[in-house]
Amino acid sequence: MLLEGKTVIITGASSGIGRAAARLFARHGARLVLGGRDRARLDAVVAEIAADNGTARAVAGDVADAATHEALVAACAPWGGLDIAFNNAGTVGALAPLADQAPGNWDAVMAANLTAAFLGARAQIPSMLARGKGALIFTSSFVGNSVGLPGMACYGAAKAGLLGLVRGITADYGAARIRANALILGGTDTAMAGDAESKAWAASLHAMKRIADPDEIAQAALFLASDMASFVSGSALWAEGGNAAVKL
Repeated sequence: MLLEGKTVIITGASSGIGRAAARLFARHGARLVLGGRDRARLDAVVAEIAADNGTARAVAGDVADAATHEALVAACAPWGGLDIAFNNAGTVGALAPLADQAPGNWDAVMAANLTAAFLGARAQIPSMLARGKGALIFTSSFVGNSVGLPGMACYGAAKAGLLGLVRGITADYGAARIRANALILGGTDTAMAGDAESKAWAASLHAMKRIADPDEIAQAALFLASDMASFVSGSALWAEGGNAAVKL
């Protein structure tokens, strides 16, 4: 098992990629602290993991709030501290051309995607330093990194900013054996992907002509979390179905 005895935080864990990663990481021996806004849905994931003989606990809260990340890290203390964090929560926000975007939407998208990543890392790194090593993973997107899509300038800017964050964390803490990487996703079959028509359109953007199953993205996150990626830091793993190879 790749994560035997490791303590892991996963945000956005109540559904989609976060839920898939939680179940996969648990099968690989991780002890999990799961974050999300909906306590009932988090508790359901905890129950699924327990039924599969895994170990998890839930901490409900908003990732745009620093107190949420402090509570997530505190929940790791009974297991000796934090080893790995998968900062996965995010939101697309309202879709509109940039000049039609309300400043409040920009603020909300930046808070959920980029500021939350900063707040998470800020709370997580001290516990990792105390453990002597650690790994941070941040869910980014092909939007803003390989392409721009209509109506998604706010989201793309936030997701592109995560690459700067992981490089800065690596520069600050690489010598202390803390790794940080971005996971750049293509379209994935989650609620955020929209209806069947939206998913079919997203599939057309990819060389593989399909979108990912959340389990496929969870496997990419597992690689970055594990010692298989022990010399991988400050970089991006592209799990986007060949999107960057397709001329839009």
